[in-house]
Amino acid sequence: MALQASPVILGIDVSKDGLDVCQHGSDRVERIDNHAKAIQALLKRYSLAALAVEATNTYHEKLVDLAHRQGVTVYLISGYQLKCYSESLGQRMRTDTVDARLLARLLDREIDQLRPYEPRSRQQIQLRRLLKRRALLVKQRLQLSQSLAGMGLDASLKSLQRRYREILILIDKRLTSLAKTLGWPADLARLRSIPGIGPLTALALLEAWRSGSFTHRDPYIAYLGLDVKTKDSGKHRGRRRLTKQGNPEVRRLLFNAAMAATKNGQHFAPTYHALQSRGLSKIQALVIICRKLARLAFALLKNQSSFNPEACPAT
Repeated sequence: MALQASPVILGIDVSKDGLDVCQHGSDRVERIDNHAKAIQALLKRYSLAALAVEATNTYHEKLVDLAHRQGVTVYLISGYQLKCYSESLGQRMRTDTVDARLLARLLDREIDQLRPYEPRSRQQIQLRRLLKRRALLVKQRLQLSQSLAGMGLDASLKSLQRRYREILILIDKRLTSLAKTLGWPADLARLRSIPGIGPLTALALLEAWRSGSFTHRDPYIAYLGLDVKTKDSGKHRGRRRLTKQGNPEVRRLLFNAAMAATKNGQHFAPTYHALQSRGLSKIQALVIICRKLARLAFALLKNQSSFNPEACPAT
């Protein structure tokens, strides 16, 4: 019986202009241009390989796309994951070269615990980018309003805010068009049946759900960054905190949805007040409602059903 060859493990640190490549078991780090021709030459040399690639904003996409087309397995590692791994090893410095070695080492030791990259369609990629850009515009609009208030620029500020609204409307129309192209309207309607969930929150939750093959709600909650991290030792019980991994915009939208669900409807209001009567702050109670909304969204998407208040207790 022929033995199956083990894949070569490469750690690749990504920047705008270059890629730092390290093969596990070797301290040598090779630097190549972040261009299609150089990447294709690298993949030709390592046709049987597993790549640990640091996820950037967009700079890693060319490498990941070309590697997937050639059947090379890719594992995307977030900057936060790499930072924590570096600290666990007592690393005192971080450079592109060091990160390439760390990525190769991480993949070699944790490959069974990591999920290979799964490509998205062009429409899904564009939709995700638009959601991020929209979040940035909303943040900038708020910052400008606060910083220019009381500066005697009211007329100019109103004109600027009007322009922001126009751009946001155009983005929302494009998001709606992309959702229709992807065949998402039915799932979006299911999510919008949940109290407090509006069109944008529904779209963000659905985009997150479509980003992976979630068979249980816990990985989905963790993907949203709403899972709880603990630090217990002996008799000491540490304070529970959210991990806040993943896209912060989804959590912001869910928090707004939780506020709407407790104010404009009767389904979650009793739970919200009961949590506060137990001594929890308003924010803590709303975060719990956020988690409930996310779990409910997962259940509706998985079961392909709509919200039923009697079948979905708030407590």
